[in-house]
Amino acid sequence: MVKLIRQFVECESPSDDAAAVTRFAELVADTVTPFAAVRTLPGGRFGKHVLCEMRLPGRNKSGRVLVLGHSDTVWPMGTLRGMPFRHVDGRLWGPGIFDMKAGIVFFLFAAQALRELEIPVPSKVILQLNSDEEVGSASSRPLTERNAARSKAVLVLEPGTGLSGKLKTARKGVGHFHVTVRGKAAHAGLDFQAGASAVLELARQIERIAAFGDSDRGITVNPGVIVGGTRANVVAAEARAEIDIRVMRAKDALALDKRFRALRPHNPKCTIETRGGMNRPPMERSPATVRLFALARKAAAELGVDLEESLSGGGSDGNFTAALGIPTLDGLGAVGEGAHATHESILLDRMADRTALLAKLLTAI
Repeated sequence: MVKLIRQFVECESPSDDAAAVTRFAELVADTVTPFAAVRTLPGGRFGKHVLCEMRLPGRNKSGRVLVLGHSDTVWPMGTLRGMPFRHVDGRLWGPGIFDMKAGIVFFLFAAQALRELEIPVPSKVILQLNSDEEVGSASSRPLTERNAARSKAVLVLEPGTGLSGKLKTARKGVGHFHVTVRGKAAHAGLDFQAGASAVLELARQIERIAAFGDSDRGITVNPGVIVGGTRANVVAAEARAEIDIRVMRAKDALALDKRFRALRPHNPKCTIETRGGMNRPPMERSPATVRLFALARKAAAELGVDLEESLSGGGSDGNFTAALGIPTLDGLGAVGEGAHATHESILLDRMADRTALLAKLLTAI
């Protein structure tokens, strides 16, 4: 397993490098071909998506289970030079290892174990690896939703929460808004009164927008980027902000959208344009997902592991499947820390039980 994880990590696959992501997709395809029917699908300007129908024991299969992962990472090509794969202090380290290449390896070894031990699996099992998850899943979302709609459950190979490896039974929905203010340029010394500052107007709007957040309801609103003006001696003609929003409930997303669309300028000489919206719907903690977690918790207990659940503030492709009403269990990948950070690593001594948990779930669904 360590050897394959190393191969996967050292095949760098940043989202914005289609050729690199496709190279990784082909590496996975070559690895899984001996025990699956494999197809690669075009991802538009992104790399190829991978679909694998696993050849698992058991004859009379009923329905199917979709196993979701992604092949892209946030790390640019060449990251390995300063952040190489290594095995130190009971951990494996490297770019993309935690999010989420180790999780893919766990699933592949779970499938191989089921084959070698001839343990029957009651459902067809489809592995889908998307090439653009880290940048919003624009290309893969229709494929994900189409395959999820035909499945009775979805298992997501994203990493677990915390160093105990909690599974994720809920995730916040994620959205992005772009607010552009247009004012009127003027010389700041000679003709100040003739101008209308887009920067000043945006500053007033930012205070209003930040107040849309509601921590009691799990709503966060973060104006993360602000750009405006050209020179200090020019009244700014344009300014814009990029805002990240996170919500726990679909109805809160609708309410937020209305509030953004209703923004009006304080200064009548300025105009406001609002673009954007939700990128991923929230993965709400549904009764069906709770039942799926109970199944996983029972299986983990048989392995001597006390499994817990969690809410994640980040989104995954599991958000899309849960929003369709398909029972979705997320966070089944590696246990570790440092997603998108230089200390990205996984715990070596949690590889076996996570792999076994995946195998036991496939026999139970």
